[in-house]
Order: sequence, then C-alpha cells, then structure tokens
Amino acid sequence: MSIDDKLKSLNDMQLKGVLKTEGPLLLLAGAGSGKTRVLTHRIAYLIEKGVSPWNILAITFTNKAAREMKERAAAITPRGSEVWVSTFHSACVRILRREIDKIGRSNQFSIYDADDSERLIKDILKELNISDKMYPPKYVQSVISSQKDTMTSPDEFAEITEKDFRLKRVADIYRIYQKRLKDNNALDFDDLIYMTVRLFEQRPDILDKYQERFRYIMVDEYQDTNGSQYELVRLLAKKYRNICVVGDDDQSIYGWRGADIRNILNFKEDYKDAVVYKLEQNYRSVKPILDAANSVIKNNRHDQLKSLWTEKSEDGKITVYRAEDDRFEAEYICSEIDRGVSEGKEYKDFAILYRNNALSRVIEERLIKNGIPYRLFGGTRFYDRKEIRDIMSYLKAVYNPNDDIAIRRIINVPKRGIGDTTVGRVGEYALEKGISFYNALCECESISSISPSAARKLRAFGIMLDELREAAEEYSVSFFIEKVMEDTGYKAELEAENTDISKGRLENLEELVNKAIEFEEASEEDKSLSAFLEEVALVADVDAFTEGDDTVVLMTIHSAKGLEFDTVFIAGFEENIFPSYRSLTEGDINALEEERRLCYVGITRAKRRLYLTSAVSRLQHGNYVANAISRFAKEIPEELIEFKQQGVRTSSESRPSVPSSGFKAAPNNLRRPVNTYKMPEPKDVTLDYGVGDMIRHFKFGVGSVVDINPAGADYEVTVDFKSVGTKKLMAKLAKLKKI
Repeated sequence: MSIDDKLKSLNDMQLKGVLKTEGPLLLLAGAGSGKTRVLTHRIAYLIEKGVSPWNILAITFTNKAAREMKERAAAITPRGSEVWVSTFHSACVRILRREIDKIGRSNQFSIYDADDSERLIKDILKELNISDKMYPPKYVQSVISSQKDTMTSPDEFAEITEKDFRLKRVADIYRIYQKRLKDNNALDFDDLIYMTVRLFEQRPDILDKYQERFRYIMVDEYQDTNGSQYELVRLLAKKYRNICVVGDDDQSIYGWRGADIRNILNFKEDYKDAVVYKLEQNYRSVKPILDAANSVIKNNRHDQLKSLWTEKSEDGKITVYRAEDDRFEAEYICSEIDRGVSEGKEYKDFAILYRNNALSRVIEERLIKNGIPYRLFGGTRFYDRKEIRDIMSYLKAVYNPNDDIAIRRIINVPKRGIGDTTVGRVGEYALEKGISFYNALCECESISSISPSAARKLRAFGIMLDELREAAEEYSVSFFIEKVMEDTGYKAELEAENTDISKGRLENLEELVNKAIEFEEASEEDKSLSAFLEEVALVADVDAFTEGDDTVVLMTIHSAKGLEFDTVFIAGFEENIFPSYRSLTEGDINALEEERRLCYVGITRAKRRLYLTSAVSRLQHGNYVANAISRFAKEIPEELIEFKQQGVRTSSESRPSVPSSGFKAAPNNLRRPVNTYKMPEPKDVTLDYGVGDMIRHFKFGVGSVVDINPAGADYEVTVDFKSVGTKKLMAKLAKLKKI
C-alpha cells in the first residue's frame, strides 16, 4: 500500500497536518484527536517523499510515547525505525556524549539523580556551616532546578538576588554546587538540557552541525515545555524552520514543575509565518462527555478556542453524585463498579481519579472491603508511602519495643545525627548479647566501639521513646499520632522543606490522623493503640487483589494525562479540593485556570461514562468540613447532568438543593448559597454551650464559640482559640467544656 493510500484514513485536518511539511506549523490537538497518528504519518510521508530519516527529529516527554511513536512509524514505512525519536533528556544525553568535550567537560560524565543531587547539596551545606533547617536541601534543590529551567546561570542568579539575603545564600550554594558537579564529572538531570543549550550557544559550529542533521523537527506535548526546552528547540529549528509542534493549551497542567504555557500560546509570535491547524474531532469520548469538557474549559481565557466534537452520538448523562460523607462517597463508587461488572464490564474499564493522593486512602479501604481489585499508579499504596511508614513505625516501636525493624527505621528519622555505623554497632552488640535492638540501645554506654557523643544521641532517642510510650496511655490514638509528629520533629522538618513533595506528605499524614479519628468513632469498645495497629495491618496487608491486569485503576489526574478509560470517577469534586484551596486563596487567575485545565484533562479521560462525586461532610486536617460542590460542576450545562444524592435519585427537572458558592452560570439547583442548605437536625447531641460562650479544648485550650451549625448526626462548632486561631470542630469528637 502506498503512502497516499495510507493517508486516506486521516480526516481533513489531520491530513493537512501531515502534508504541511515546510515551515513552522502548530497543531492544536484536542484530547483524543489522534495527534500521535498525525505525527507518525507525517514521519512516514516525509520519508516516502525523499527526506532521509537521518534528517528527522521527533521529541516526546516520555520513553513510552517515544517507543510507541517509533513503532507506529515503522509499521507505516520500513525506514520509520531509523528516525531519531526520543525524550528531551535522552536526546540531550546523546548529543552531550559526543560533544561536551568541546566546552571542556569529559564525555564520560555521570548523571546524578535527585537523591545524588540532594546528597551533594547536604555536603555543601555542611562545608559552609549552613543549617539544613534554615536551608532545607530539597528547597535548595528546587530553587536550583528552577534556575536551570529558565537558563539562569549561578552568576546571573546572584545578580538578581542581590537584595534578598535568603536567595543570595542559595545563589552561593548554586555556584559551589555547579563547581562540585564539574569536579565530580557529573551532570544532574536539569543539566542535560541546560548544558546542551550552553554548548550550542558557545559553539555555533556544533549547533550548525545539528541544525544540518535535524532539518525537520517535531515536538509533542509542546504545552509542557519549560524555558530550557523551549530554547533548545528554538536553536535547533532556527536555520531551516521546518518545525512542527503539537500540543493543547487546554491540557497545560504542569506549571508547578516549570512548564510555561506561553511557549505554545506565543508560537505565532515566535514564528510570524506559522500555520495553525486545529484537531477537534475526538475519537475517544461520547458526545455528552465532550460537551461537558467544552463547557468547562470555555470559562478560561483563550486566544484560539477549540471545540471538541465526535461522531459517537451515544446517549447518556454525566452523573454528579453528592454523598453524606467521604466514606459513603467511596461506597457509592464501589457499588457503581460492582453494578458495571455485573452488566459485563471488566474491572480494568474503571478508573478513579482525584486531585491529590491523600484522597485515595478512604477509597482504597472501601475497595478492599468490597473485594474489588485495584492498582494504585502515580504513587505507592497509602500505607506504603514513606511518611506513613515512618509514623506507623513510631507507633509500632512505642507499642512493642522489641520491634527491631520499626526502631531501626526511625532511629535517625528525622535526622538526629545517628549514622549507619553507630546503628550497625548497636546491632552487633544486640546479637552478641542476645538482646533486642532497643535493649542494646539502652545499654549504649557499655558499647566500647561507640563514642560518648554517639551514646548521648542514642540515649536521647531511647528516652524520647519512653516518654512517647507513657503519653500513649493518656491520649486517644488520633491525638497521639499528632503528638508523635510534633515531638519527634517530623512535621517541622516537612514544613521547613516547603516543597510540593513535602506538602503532599503533610497532607498524607493528616489523612492518617483522619483514619485514626474514624477508627475511634467506629470502635464501640477497644479504641487502644494496639487495636488501631491491628486494623491498619489488616487493611495494609491485603494486597492479593492488586495482582493481574483486570483491576480498577487509582491515580491522580496529573498521572492520568494521556490515558483513557471506559468509565471514570473523579472523586472529591469539591471547592477547596478541586479547585484546590491554594488556587482559590492566592487570588491568582492563572492558578485557577490551570485547575480548570486539569478538570478538562480529567473529564476527557472518559470514553463512555463519567461520574463527578463529592461529599457534604469530609474529614480533613483532623476536622469535618463542608465543602461546596466544585464550581466546575456548575459550569456544565444542566441538561447534561443527572444529579444524585445519597439515598435519593432525582431527574434533571427535580433536583435537591446542595451547597454552592453561587458561581455564575450554575444550574438553578446548584446555585443556592451554602447557608441555605439544611442538614438533618442532630438527635443525640446536647450542647451545654452556645455562640459567644467560652470553652476549653483538650488540645487547643481556651476559645470563644463563634458559630454552631447542624452537621448530620452532630454539630459543627466554629471556635476562635487564643492559641491557634479559628478551628471548625465536630462537637461529639471535640468534647468541648464550657468555662
């Protein structure tokens, strides 16, 4: 079959994208519009028309995408496998291995991963006698990475931070860090692109060599490029200008890690003669889902608005479900999966997506209890996450001092100056004496191979465990977990890091506290630490259902980008969760628009069925909160939605009122202000205080009652505490005492 025959399978816009081979081209490719198909056919068309595969470069963001593109190109034309198809980083490694010696570096360089990089930064901080509490290594690492993303050298960074003492100190570290990398003959991950651009800038002859080599350049997911990636592409394409970039500004969701949406929005300014084609026909989703996605994303500012359409005119509405709380929300999701499987679907047809990983815990537990097999992507299982394992190890060590594994895990977490050598010597002594690691630790002064300084640190650790053991007998499990995080310095260390990763870990730890609160509420008699550890162990250890391919998929929406599923649930579809609290409180329209783009990505993962689920009451940060339904739900036309709430099924003509922020253009039933929503009056809670009264809380101390509202079978009490400010508490759990 000739290439012309193969092109007949393309739609009109796809065909235009293939045939336009000369000059700059922007393909605005909507979700599910077949962009990979266009790129692979474009490669094949160029080769069949006489262009050497040697002269074609295709850049992607993942190795998986690169492999798929090369395989599909090879299936269309025999020489498709000869094209240089790779990620940004792998392309740069290939170039640097051949050319970096031209700028005074060795071609045999090592590549440092994030852990290597962090270790080097820690060494530099020690050399400079800089506190890693004041300058957490991960924070320094993040700042340095951001400078390389924007092609900012250490000297340039020092100049722009001259009046900011903290950042000026980081600039000093950055300069030494780069020198140490050079001394170690190493490049970190960001350097791979940064140094390639520097190579091209310093050696025009080498740049010309690769411009001649790559006369036709294609870049996938262009909306996800950062500053250094943009500059790399600009330099390579500058001579022949045969550059085709494919992307979707509506799917730009990685601003938090350096992606610059302006790269795709300003393409026409960078290349005045650029041609723009829109790929709007969707081959993935049915019409109601696409209509919903279009309705949401049109609320963002647009230079070139796309409108996805499909020939799949299958009927059906989007389900917006409102549960009483997050446990019932998870139970509803499970029941819908069970129903779908009973009707002939497979578990792998279902995906449960969420805005942040902390939301997975309740869902995971319900899936396990309902016997539904699942796999967690984009992260580890909740109870396998490092921070959860760390704190659970503290609980285990307190409950059972003979648990050597738990104590060894936490003996230097957070860092307290107890090194591997010291730990090894304690272990050797324990084996020699036939005693537990903990008992050996308590006898550390008797271990001759351990210095007095190390012995003091070991003893301090042992005393801390003893004090925690006494506290465990006094406090509830939930309060004790918080005490462990505070007394050990674990929470403070994560707060000091102040990175996206550390914030995510803090959210997960808050979710662990939520788990403990649920345990206390559900337990009629035994609310002890041992009972809690047993319950968690039974949940965490049940992993037989995760084996095999036929499983429900759990992941963040960020992780789901590029994937598709028959049926998608987006859980936690609430204000302050999705969109996130940060995007709403910072007042930054760009942050809110990125949240809306993330919603668009989530919606367009679904092929046939979409559920947007939320809860009237959700346990967050140790307290029950009542978030309104996400404004994004209210941006979907009423005729596309079937609204359901727990225990009630309603038609689109007769839906119940739900909490709402009154967002513009919301359907009538979703528009009422939050204070008009009436929860059932509590029947079994009697309060001996009212608004204006002074009360005492076992943890927060004295405060004044600001507001009281019914919340299911309880009351939500808002209290202004002298110590910590305003808190929302559930009356039954908080046990507030009137003064």
